[in-house]
Amino acid sequence: MTNKLVICGHGMVAQRLLEQLCAQPSMPYSRVVVLSGEPSPAYNRILLSSMLAGDAGESSLTLQGEDWFQRNGIERRQGDPVVRIDRDAQQVVTASGHSEHYDHLVIATGSRSASLGLPGEDLKGVVGFRDLRDTRTLIDLSQRYRRAVVVGGGFLGLEAAEGLRCRGMAVTVLHRGSHLLNRQLDKVGGNLLKEALIERGLTVRTSTSPMALLGNQQLRAVQLADETLISTDLVVIAAGITPNAEIGREAGLDCDRGILVNNRLQTSDPKIFALGECCQLGRETFGLVEPGYEQAAVLAEVLCQTNTTAQYQPSVIATRLKISGIPIFSSGQTEPDEHTESVVWQDYETNRYCRLMIRDQKLTGAVLFGETSDGPWYHERIRLADDITEYRASLAFGKDYCNAAA
Repeated sequence: MTNKLVICGHGMVAQRLLEQLCAQPSMPYSRVVVLSGEPSPAYNRILLSSMLAGDAGESSLTLQGEDWFQRNGIERRQGDPVVRIDRDAQQVVTASGHSEHYDHLVIATGSRSASLGLPGEDLKGVVGFRDLRDTRTLIDLSQRYRRAVVVGGGFLGLEAAEGLRCRGMAVTVLHRGSHLLNRQLDKVGGNLLKEALIERGLTVRTSTSPMALLGNQQLRAVQLADETLISTDLVVIAAGITPNAEIGREAGLDCDRGILVNNRLQTSDPKIFALGECCQLGRETFGLVEPGYEQAAVLAEVLCQTNTTAQYQPSVIATRLKISGIPIFSSGQTEPDEHTESVVWQDYETNRYCRLMIRDQKLTGAVLFGETSDGPWYHERIRLADDITEYRASLAFGKDYCNAAA
């Protein structure tokens, strides 16, 4: 019987896997060992932006206390990342030289901020925004400097920008896309968000990319494509992520951008599994925590129940955010195409906006700005792909109107 499970990485998804394993009716492993490069146990990364803004303390990020791991017999080795997988010997080796044999191995190494490949990225004052260490660094720098440039107008970049603004910094956001949150919002929604953030004190430049980061050891300025120079003390790079797949690639596992897995989260080595931001299923990688949680539930079944038919199928993921106190929701399609019709509702006085996309009498996408209470109901319609004919005329007014019309 397989009796030792080793997990490389201890982020939110790895922690969810541990919790799902402990909830299984039977546990085939006599030992579960977690090896992590981070010095602290798994924490709620979603709250890092609140911590940066000064709205949450570090202690509120903890997911499970020490007693939970002791109670469930889970061994941990923190601050000592796995650097090599020896598939023939079925063991992993950490940075300190510690080795651990495994019967099954799970790689949950997450991702890192994507490099921009720019001159000057190695200067002091250039920081990512992915983990607790980054957040501590940004808080420290915000107390010493006054100006910051954030590269990336996705939700991570905007959360970093808003957090630094709350700490008193003058912040400029650079986004190469035509509008902010271009993966979650359509152009109208993105422009509404831009106007609202400018009103709150941010400087926002869209359709703009940095060409170089300038300075002599210490960052001094950002040079844009049009030769404009922006003087700054700090640059936060938040323009996409890169899966931490190197450990799998070096071990000879099949990899593309991420470590390739099948629907059972199994890699090309049947004894090794991967999940979360480091893995890739088909052509899809995963940058949000929700798909990782879904994967964790499936993998716990696969590892503990030999005859299970559980498979992970990527689902429509809803995005619900609050940027600078402005609620935003999106699900499914975010931009119309030649096959969809759009229902648009906008209230200029309250700055609320709703765009719904319909194909063949089914809802395929929803973008909401300023008022998102009906978002989960729209998401359910998109996920179930049910017929909306009966209440189509009331669709923009939300769940209650639609239920009354149906």
